[in-house]
Amino acid sequence: MSYLVLARKWRPKTFSEVVGQQHVLKALINGLDQDRLHHAFLFSGTRGVGKTTLARIFAKSLNCEQGVSSNPCGECQSCQEVDAGRFVDLIEVDAASRTKVDDTRDLLDNVQYAPSRGRYKVYLIDEVHMLSTSSFNALLKTLEEPPSHVKFLFATTDPQKLPVTILSRCLQFNLRRLDVTQISDHLANILGKESVEFEHAALHEIARAADGSMRDALSLLDQAISYGAGNVTSEQVNQMLGTISQQQVQLLMSALINNDGQQLLQQAQEISAQGRDFKLVLNELLVSLQRIASIQLVPDLEHTDEKNFEQFQQLAQQCSPELIQLFYQIALHGKRDLPYAADPQSGFEMVLLRMLNFQPMKIDSDMTNIPPMPSTTAKQSTQIKAPQTHYAEAKPVEPVIQHVAESPAPVKETTTEQVTTSNIDQDINSANWLNIIGQLKLTAFARQLGDNSAFIKFENNKITLALSDGLSHLASGKAQERLTSELSRYLNQNITLLIQQESQANTATLANERAEQKRSSQQQAVDSIHNDPVVDAIKQTFDARIIESTIKPLD
Repeated sequence: MSYLVLARKWRPKTFSEVVGQQHVLKALINGLDQDRLHHAFLFSGTRGVGKTTLARIFAKSLNCEQGVSSNPCGECQSCQEVDAGRFVDLIEVDAASRTKVDDTRDLLDNVQYAPSRGRYKVYLIDEVHMLSTSSFNALLKTLEEPPSHVKFLFATTDPQKLPVTILSRCLQFNLRRLDVTQISDHLANILGKESVEFEHAALHEIARAADGSMRDALSLLDQAISYGAGNVTSEQVNQMLGTISQQQVQLLMSALINNDGQQLLQQAQEISAQGRDFKLVLNELLVSLQRIASIQLVPDLEHTDEKNFEQFQQLAQQCSPELIQLFYQIALHGKRDLPYAADPQSGFEMVLLRMLNFQPMKIDSDMTNIPPMPSTTAKQSTQIKAPQTHYAEAKPVEPVIQHVAESPAPVKETTTEQVTTSNIDQDINSANWLNIIGQLKLTAFARQLGDNSAFIKFENNKITLALSDGLSHLASGKAQERLTSELSRYLNQNITLLIQQESQANTATLANERAEQKRSSQQQAVDSIHNDPVVDAIKQTFDARIIESTIKPLD
């Protein structure tokens, strides 16, 4: 007997075997069980999500010799003939090869005749959007008033190309793309029945490459079994797909974060030697960066069942969210420009080098050899955007004026080791609380909790903080746990944290201090503009006025 591919061998024969699409299955099953059957059904969705499969199961349910039911017996002659594709009253048409109006008319000439063996005559038209306008017009009248023994089942990947007159006469079901977990679990179930050894990571890679299509996943699985001589491993699947393993992604990310150019280029050369597709490698890098950014913004995502979460979490703690966003944008542009590079490897390496070179530089205030800046009498400067002047128009214009304040002095960085050794047995009080909370390495909700909490007391290794009622949502379990852990690390002792809710916000918080500094800086900039003699001269000369909303201090 010839080999039957997995996509055909494991094609669902009942609704219970269909993976996903519960929103469609519920409507079809209820319609069959309650005998509320429309005469035309439209199944839309991307390739390989089960449009034709659902249509065939529905046709089998209509013509089962045991009666109309959502659970066809599968053993009667009608059910077996539908499964084998030779049921005489199931007319399957490929609209892509029969687009002419004459083909449609020939098809509809037989609609009036009763079914030969079954209960209903079912017309299954695949890729129905490929029919011509004349064909749709010929179909319209029959679709509007079909005989009671006829059911129309349409399948399409592009429902927008169907005329509104056709859509309005059909029950429409939009099939969704299957997610990675649904596909990988189904593949694991099939391989278990096929007695094929596999690695779950390999099935995860296949499911991602399938892009929501179960048929594509089964085709890739067939290829992977052949490629691995009966075994499905992660390394072989990566070689087959041209992708890289999660371990290689972690090495690339680690080299980027640690600013290790030598390791980065070495990894690029290894990827090239393995024959990987650099476009797919950039895709893997983009996915990893997105996961890291999500973890930094929403720490509660750690409850996901993703196998590589711990590695992503470690990377998320090693760099700032701004740096991850920068990496993502560079990788996105690099993927777009990759076809224009001299060769794929050099283009990929240039993307990695951009990520290194464009990282923000850290300024060390200990540099003593830098000559002093020349002294100036004016501490603030004014930038004026002069408008274009049209001679035909004598009306005075209002120049846009922007204030630029002095740049603050660089702040010396403190390493983790220095913090740990210099804060042993240190006391915390209301005087130094804002300075301490500003030094802690916190992210996301833990940072917001620390910035908006006011210090009350510290005794018996217990820190009591006050939080406004309006900000009570910041005191989540994870945020308190992270803040407690960072305070314990800072003080080199185990700390217990107690959060009290207050009806009125306490002003002694880092967030309030920053807001007050921002308001003060803005007011200083506005006052400086109003008191600037140059600006006053411009106002007098051009009959101009100051737009205060455009005045911004230079942070």
